[in-house]
Amino acid sequence: MPHSLILNLLPLSPISPGYLTGRHLHALFLTLVSSVDKELGNYLHEAAADKAFTLSPLQTKKCPFKKHHSLQWEHSQPIPEHTLCWWRITLLDDSLFGKLTQLWLNLNPSKPWHLGPTDLLITKILGTPQVDMPWANACDYSQLYDRASDTNRAIAFSLATPTSFRQGKFDSVLPTRECVFNRLLTRWNKYSGIEISPLSLDALFPSFVNIKTEVTSNYHSNFIGVVGEVTYRILGDVEPLAVKQINALADFSLYCGLGRKTPMGMGMTRRIFVKNSQD
Repeated sequence: MPHSLILNLLPLSPISPGYLTGRHLHALFLTLVSSVDKELGNYLHEAAADKAFTLSPLQTKKCPFKKHHSLQWEHSQPIPEHTLCWWRITLLDDSLFGKLTQLWLNLNPSKPWHLGPTDLLITKILGTPQVDMPWANACDYSQLYDRASDTNRAIAFSLATPTSFRQGKFDSVLPTRECVFNRLLTRWNKYSGIEISPLSLDALFPSFVNIKTEVTSNYHSNFIGVVGEVTYRILGDVEPLAVKQINALADFSLYCGLGRKTPMGMGMTRRIFVKNSQD
């Protein structure tokens, strides 16, 4: 079962921008894991690719249900003490959430965790959608597949943090159908236990694109990606099973994100719903 968890955090002193990078938040997550399972923490740290989790940048603003909502991926000023923050963690592996059960059950809201020199309190964990928090959710893989539409031909995504795709030895910022759906398919087949055969993407066409390029220096070198919205439509004579599988992958994007550096806050994606088209 994939989980998209929202941790509400309260810093007890200011957090300087230097400790708000993807690398430091990645280290904080591994510290949380190691606190209940040191071996699992080491395993996740050493995993080279296709890690079974994603992380968001630290956020200081509420996230209303809007068609598109970009998140904050860089901070030029310190986050003041006692500023309510939220941080998203997704877990893709069925067993990963269970292995961390003791962390969720025994969470002490008065125990501080460390982000650099700053003490953070985890005040609450959300695992289901809230009115002002569309990023929290959980759904069994079989339910995710069963509930996927076999008639909806409009597939739209909101790219909330910079998104870039590896192609061979290099990166591309263009969210082509191959980059988007082949990535989703690979991660779905790795973690869901419900095999989807390689899809023919010939019937998928971008019908709306509203993206812009962003550069972040949160890493050893600048990371270039795009944020915004992109919509694909399934055109022509396509079997309902193929339509259903494409919709299942699109729904899965909430949990696995798109592109590179998703364990460090990039590629945060959620599906948005637009008017359907029947062809």
